[in-house]
Amino acid sequence: MRVMGITTHDLRAPTSRTLAGSDAAHADPDYSAAYVVLTTDVDGLVGEGMTFTIGRGNDLCCRMIEALAVHVVGRDLDELTADMAGTWRAITSDSQLRWLGPEKGVVHLATAALVNAVWDLWAKSVGKPVWQLVCDLSPEELVACIDFRYLSDAMTPAQAVDMLRRNEPTKAARIAELRRDGYPAYITSAGWLGYPEDKVRALCREMRAEGWQSFKTKVGISVESDIRRIEVMREELGDDIQLMADANQVWDVPEAIDWIRQLPSGLRWIEEPTSPDDVLGHAEIRAAVRPVRVATGEHAANRVLFKQLLQADAIDYCQVDACRLGGLNEVLAVLLLAAHFGVPVCPHAGGIGLCEMVQHISVIDYVAVSASLEDRTTEYASHLHELFVHPAVARDGRYVVPDAPGYSMALHPWVFERYTWPGGSEWAG
Repeated sequence: MRVMGITTHDLRAPTSRTLAGSDAAHADPDYSAAYVVLTTDVDGLVGEGMTFTIGRGNDLCCRMIEALAVHVVGRDLDELTADMAGTWRAITSDSQLRWLGPEKGVVHLATAALVNAVWDLWAKSVGKPVWQLVCDLSPEELVACIDFRYLSDAMTPAQAVDMLRRNEPTKAARIAELRRDGYPAYITSAGWLGYPEDKVRALCREMRAEGWQSFKTKVGISVESDIRRIEVMREELGDDIQLMADANQVWDVPEAIDWIRQLPSGLRWIEEPTSPDDVLGHAEIRAAVRPVRVATGEHAANRVLFKQLLQADAIDYCQVDACRLGGLNEVLAVLLLAAHFGVPVCPHAGGIGLCEMVQHISVIDYVAVSASLEDRTTEYASHLHELFVHPAVARDGRYVVPDAPGYSMALHPWVFERYTWPGGSEWAG
């Protein structure tokens, strides 16, 4: 099977009209996908992938995907997958394009879309969901998918293989458990910053009735309004429900410490309390705000930054993103690092397609890597799943394990007619 061509699609949903997704740093997001389709010489078999943005600039990601496609188009799938680490390094080490990163920004977001499409194609070609494809790899095969350059001071490939081998005998039992019970999740959809109090109350009641046991709210504009929102959610949810807060990077370090100390007690974590690149700042905040714990990662651009966050004891929760990192290869590297350092992985999701992808990531982490559900929950947001042929499903506050072959990225045909920028029906006129 050969990859014959590539098409990209600039897809944008007008979520700014409802303020779904609004937070302290992003007041009017239009949830968007730079979407890629890899065509092959096998009729009807394509690889689909995407990277997530929130509106303007989505077109830049599409153009960068097309620029990087030279490393994939024209090659046999078996050639690409026989050396996934080499394939990933070829894309991220393009001798001219890497200058635009390296391994960060638009070039790395585009890398994620292209790499995720290759994984989707590989999984479809063998008739498995991506999580199962990865979990069926031997420890040596899984580790061979990862570029360990810049990581060996923290964890070597041999250490990673040894860790995975310990989990091999019990993988089947964990798969059966997840198929029966699902993977624990938390929901963000009641706590968008632009929602008025009555809407927050109504959504809390509705979602609590649906079985949700873990919630997150946005904070960061005003201490007084943050205190009020948390109090409102506690009034509706009670004290036994997990509640987290997300500042979306708006504070500097002293401000973060002062602000967090004023919030009502009982928060499980504060998310993105300062610049996503400030490793030492996160460490200082973490030491100062106990018992509130610190989570970050949705804007951590690469495995090296995660390595440093873990080495510096700067975070309590590792929040990998399926598209901010350079696709599944680099996500696997961070899962291994987090398990090595004993830090729970609680992936970031929401957006368009992120829930669909991170459900695979969380299953991989539990089945093959960490072998633990202790203190782990994966983010879920309740909108835009209708765009997908095989949408993520949450039941009683847990992700249902996906069964369809691929990375759950296939879109309904009507999505392209409706959401293509600028000519789709949602945008025309």
